[in-house]
Amino acid sequence: MKDSSRTVRWGILGTARIAEKISIAIHQAENAELTCIASRDSQRAVDWAQKHHVKRSVGSYEALLADSEIDAVYIPLPPSLHGEWTVRAARAGKHVLCEKPLALNVNQAREMRRVCLENQVQLMDGVMWYHHPRAREILQKIRSDALGEHRRFTSAFTICWDNIPENDLRLQRDLGGGSLGDLGWYCIGATLWAFNELPQKVFGTSRSYEDNDVDYNFSGTMWFSKDRIASFDCGFDVCMRKWFEIAGTKASLVCDDFTRPWDNGRPKFHINDDQGNSIKYETEDPLQETCMINHFCDIIRSGRLEQQWSDLGINTQRVLNAIDYSARTEQVVNLADFFPQ
Repeated sequence: MKDSSRTVRWGILGTARIAEKISIAIHQAENAELTCIASRDSQRAVDWAQKHHVKRSVGSYEALLADSEIDAVYIPLPPSLHGEWTVRAARAGKHVLCEKPLALNVNQAREMRRVCLENQVQLMDGVMWYHHPRAREILQKIRSDALGEHRRFTSAFTICWDNIPENDLRLQRDLGGGSLGDLGWYCIGATLWAFNELPQKVFGTSRSYEDNDVDYNFSGTMWFSKDRIASFDCGFDVCMRKWFEIAGTKASLVCDDFTRPWDNGRPKFHINDDQGNSIKYETEDPLQETCMINHFCDIIRSGRLEQQWSDLGINTQRVLNAIDYSARTEQVVNLADFFPQ
């Protein structure tokens, strides 16, 4: 049921570092309220609530989901817990904003979507840049004839750890760790968002961290219909890079900070032609976290679920799992054979 003035009441399951950014976004969003924080350590929940201006805290995730005053939950838990708590939240009637990667595997992600649809709640992964005005303008250029026929999508997302963090979940495969899930998720998702279809086949190659079976650095290639190819790299041992380029027969579009603008006050991208000419486009500059929360709240208030977001997340998961398998087996993977619809 549509209610354009409704205040959407949020709860957060867990006090991970990323939850701090989302709490700020909820406070800044229109007609949104951060109502409750849950932690398995009740004192930690109390302290976090006080520091981040949250009305209430509870000492278990179950207690938050049982709260009738919560409309939506944000899940910043390790990927290994996303499936369980998304399903439990959906069955409790809560809309779910879940951190990426959406799940450990595509079958789990599909089950998350199924239960959310069955309970008429929204499921969305927490990729913020999709919801920024810059992404909307870039997509308009991609869908127009500005670039000609698309040929290549190239992207990178890397960070460089000066000191490798001990016991970090990103270095634990059973918790969903690895640079592919943590950083490559953005590159794969951006490719699917731009090309608006799944690849036909994929190939990946990785370098592991010591002997723990976690990809520390990853490169991937995806082949699409209409002679389109996409490639990406991600890793924890290269300087900060967060760019993509989509190149066509007429021009290329470059965004050198797609995951988050280097300068929040001046989000930009460029279109370059084959004569050395470049046009810079600057867009509106709201914080992308707040854009995502506003969009999610608008969906709830509208009473109309937007399935394209869960579909994009599941397709990203599907390609990620296939390209991970490719790297581990050192062979090209046909997507239709690996993950039939």
